[in-house]
Amino acid sequence: MSKLKDMTVNVRTFFQEVVDEVRKSTWPQRQELMESTVVVLVSLLLLSLFVGVSDKLLVVVFRLIIPAG
Repeated sequence: MSKLKDMTVNVRTFFQEVVDEVRKSTWPQRQELMESTVVVLVSLLLLSLFVGVSDKLLVVVFRLIIPAG
């Protein structure tokens, strides 16, 4: 029974520490969050375009090197 009590105390202590750490955190303002979101979306779009163009280019190059047949 003592192990169960120790475990309960440990779990309770863990969650209290989590709450304490979250209170210490600073959260971004709405404007900062929106700007960061735009940066992430633009980066994602550019990376997607790069991967897509690279894929199409490699397909063309490999078809020239290795003819189907």
